[in-house]
Amino acid sequence: MPTPDEPSHEQSVYAIHNRLFFRLFQVGNTLDRQTTKELGITTVQWAVLGALSRPQAIEGMSFSELAEYLVVSRQSLDGVLKRLERDHHVKRIPDPLDGRAKKVILTPSGRKFWNGLLPKIYEFYDQVMRGFRFDDKVSVVHFLNKAHQGLLSVSIEGHKKR
Repeated sequence: MPTPDEPSHEQSVYAIHNRLFFRLFQVGNTLDRQTTKELGITTVQWAVLGALSRPQAIEGMSFSELAEYLVVSRQSLDGVLKRLERDHHVKRIPDPLDGRAKKVILTPSGRKFWNGLLPKIYEFYDQVMRGFRFDDKVSVVHFLNKAHQGLLSVSIEGHKKR
């Protein structure tokens, strides 16, 4: 049994959980700052352009699919798309299967912009991950995937969803 000066196992676990989630918060914010500073785009703009540049999105993605894929709110995505539309990188077109819905597609100038950005993105990745061995990188992806699955399964009893 721990003495009054020693933290219990449970307290130690809570402390490491707190440190882990705070570090994830810091990493996310640092990524956002550095992306804007070094690449001139936000992380959400980066994610939208990357999602739409994939071969399976050549015909575009519905607004809902894109929001779900990126795990962002519809309101947040709408604001980002307005900026990307203003810069002529994406456009919204009517969905041929559902006239009420819109698809988001990468424009030719958006694809050119993305392709020009790729070398900088690869350099960004290389600089961030320079201190990691290949196996370290695979492990980080594995553990982040496990954390993501854990987040999706959270259900706090007594808390109503809005």
